[in-house]
Amino acid sequence: MVTYHSPEDWQEWTDWLSCGLHARNRWRLPVLMLGILFATGRRTVSSWLRAAGVSTDYQDYYYFLQSVGSHVGEIAERLLVLLLRHLPLGERLLLAVDDSPTKRYGPHVQGAGIHHNPTPGPADQKYVYGHIWVTVSLVVRHAAWGTIGLPLLAMLYIRKKDFTPITAQYGWEFQTKLELAVKALRRFIKLLKAAGKRVWVVADGAYANRSFLKPMLQSGVTVVSRLRRNAALRSLPPPLKPDQKRGQGRPPTYGKKRLSLAKRAGQKRGWQTVDCVLYGKRVTKTVKTFLATYAPAGGLIRVVIVREDKGCQFFFCTDPEASVVEILEAFADRAAIEQDFHDVKEIWGSGQQQVRNLWTNIAVFNLNLWMHTLIEMWCWNKAQGELTDRGDSPWDDPDRRPSHADRRQALQRASLAQEFASLPIPEPVREKIRSLLRRLTRIAA
Repeated sequence: MVTYHSPEDWQEWTDWLSCGLHARNRWRLPVLMLGILFATGRRTVSSWLRAAGVSTDYQDYYYFLQSVGSHVGEIAERLLVLLLRHLPLGERLLLAVDDSPTKRYGPHVQGAGIHHNPTPGPADQKYVYGHIWVTVSLVVRHAAWGTIGLPLLAMLYIRKKDFTPITAQYGWEFQTKLELAVKALRRFIKLLKAAGKRVWVVADGAYANRSFLKPMLQSGVTVVSRLRRNAALRSLPPPLKPDQKRGQGRPPTYGKKRLSLAKRAGQKRGWQTVDCVLYGKRVTKTVKTFLATYAPAGGLIRVVIVREDKGCQFFFCTDPEASVVEILEAFADRAAIEQDFHDVKEIWGSGQQQVRNLWTNIAVFNLNLWMHTLIEMWCWNKAQGELTDRGDSPWDDPDRRPSHADRRQALQRASLAQEFASLPIPEPVREKIRSLLRRLTRIAA
């Protein structure tokens, strides 16, 4: 087995995550995560084990992945605790939820099925065979790099028609994407509430449903999402007059008047301009906002209409006291989870681990997510010069923020440099040899 000299904080974090597993085999998790860091080529589990130097006991690691897959929730909670301890997070935290597919091959992959393809590509493939992952990310803002998504947990969605005797053998119960999202979010909401944080949840319009909004409101969080153009909005219930006595029964929750978003957007009065930071840029938006009642949200919401060149966009927030800037910036920050999906697939090779067991599939996808988050946390306080050197690329923008691939390579270089520094060399090394070692480290990373 290869012995890596990883940075001390990285070793401490991976050991902390492994405490969510059984003491008999938890030592395998840090070894496996270093193998993921240094794996090259096609990112299969075999390439992970090869990079970690695992040879004779490789089968034990495949069984170990099943244990990881059945404990992903506990490990994700420990990861959130790490973020709360080591990152300068504010009082209000934003959780983003979305789903994404990973392509698979072969008829014996447990939990795989045919799903709609969100990115058809040039071939216009409307459907994809594989897994659907309902993912929760903590969205934060870095002072220099802008909005960053930190993936925490992914839940596997299996269609009811894709259930097999093997799936039933695992005791797997059918849950919709919305139910999986609620189940995953409740884990983190409980921890964040205990830490004294205010929690906002941002989701796409597909999650703006009663089965998702009602549990979130019961958990005491604020939800921001897109609003359908034909949403059944109602006016506010009439307030009681000072001399009016309340009748029997509870007061009405919804107004009697139906509100039309299209008509509100077509009216010329009520528009205003606001300055906000969207997708890393400060822009001025023309908006209109008002209060309404919405049955899926269980009552009062704040509606925001944004006038764009190609039409209007509609958003809502379950907190009527929220400002327009907070709502627009929160929904724009949701794009960070889309970048997470891109990074874990392109950089970490998520979906390339062609394993078949159900729990192993869950483990390998979540391991890719956790590697992404740990890399971002390790690089949080690093200067840009420590993460990337664009001196050999004069055509590149020197002020461009380091990509996630740059940050991954920075950790690789730090581990290899510490490995070379730990070698027992009796005499001082000449500068020519040091320069050669630096070049080799850069090539290896």
